[in-house]
Amino acid sequence: MPSVSTVTGPARLGWLDALRGIAAFVVAFDHSSATFMSEFRQDLMPEFNTSRYGILVFFLVSGYIIPASLERRGCVRTFWIVRVFRVYPLWAAVVVVTLALGLLGVARIRDLGEEGAGALAVAHVTLLQELLGTPSLLLVLWTLSYEMAFYLLVVALFTLRVRRSGTVAAVLAGLAAVSVTAGVTLRGSALSDLVGIGPLIAFGSVAMVAAICCASATAPALRVFGAVLGGVLALVLVCNGTVPLWESLMILAVMFLGTAVHRAEHGQSPWWHAAGAALVVVACGVWSAYRYGDGDLFTRRGWILAFLLAVLTFGIGLTLRRRRLPRPLTGLGVISYSVYLVHPVLLAVIAGTIARRWQDNLLLEVAFFAVLLPLCVLTYRYIEAPCHDYGRRLGRRVQPP
Repeated sequence: MPSVSTVTGPARLGWLDALRGIAAFVVAFDHSSATFMSEFRQDLMPEFNTSRYGILVFFLVSGYIIPASLERRGCVRTFWIVRVFRVYPLWAAVVVVTLALGLLGVARIRDLGEEGAGALAVAHVTLLQELLGTPSLLLVLWTLSYEMAFYLLVVALFTLRVRRSGTVAAVLAGLAAVSVTAGVTLRGSALSDLVGIGPLIAFGSVAMVAAICCASATAPALRVFGAVLGGVLALVLVCNGTVPLWESLMILAVMFLGTAVHRAEHGQSPWWHAAGAALVVVACGVWSAYRYGDGDLFTRRGWILAFLLAVLTFGIGLTLRRRRLPRPLTGLGVISYSVYLVHPVLLAVIAGTIARRWQDNLLLEVAFFAVLLPLCVLTYRYIEAPCHDYGRRLGRRVQPP
């Protein structure tokens, strides 16, 4: 099994690993600072939403690499197999460990509402729980719902041979700006309230499975049907998220902006297409947040600064893409998924045992990362890496010649 330091060579895109590393560290710091440096975080968040910054960097990276992965393989079935073995093994381990520690009284688990355990389990297995109206077991899992929606949309556009990613990004950003300007707002989980969480979970789960199976079929008609079904499902459910409608649309716009940059870099579209899309996305994002205004847990200046710095960070990474970056940074990127999923489990254990610190303590913050990072190296080496390798091998076996 290769060590973390040996997988950051030329075979990997080091600048993307560096960006993942930065994003994962910032998100973990944002959440851990609520426990160990709450005074500092309370002062920082209104000015700079660190969590949104890290998440938006992640979304830009996903938008850059995910459609490219699908198009490189040219096979929807292979794409889904690789994604399943990339995302689910660590997710399953984290969920099981969290539930076990919660039952033992060692970890503090979030309130999951009044829905039955079966419905909650099904919603989480789809990864769409945030868009199906159910709370996530771990706070960070909400972003995986948007990742899954993006996968469904990417498959739809790939099957329908729509390659104008910059246009898609601009349209989504424009819709976000128009919706907030016109005052078109949907309360969180509005669709769930309308039809009921249980029926929505049942319909959404069946539709998702049908979409993936049909899109992976060999018959052209079935592939188109599955792709369209998955794309429509994703767009409908994104409007059912707990974040404001404009922000849901901006999340998708940011991911497709990453795709537009990838296409321009590889000569699939002119650079001015990507630049134009970036200008539209940035302008609409800033306007939407400004127009939306301030709230109890949201400040326009905090979100706007996080958004602009995320785009700037991605741009800097892009300009440095041909340079060798510091190994600790790229190494952190390799284990970034573990950092992202494992850190809330560790925080849940801390909350269930020693409890939250109400005065800032930088030493405890450093100690938290000193425990977290070695643990993530282990989860990457013994869970992520072998499962990802198996998924790639299985994908190659089922891929048509």
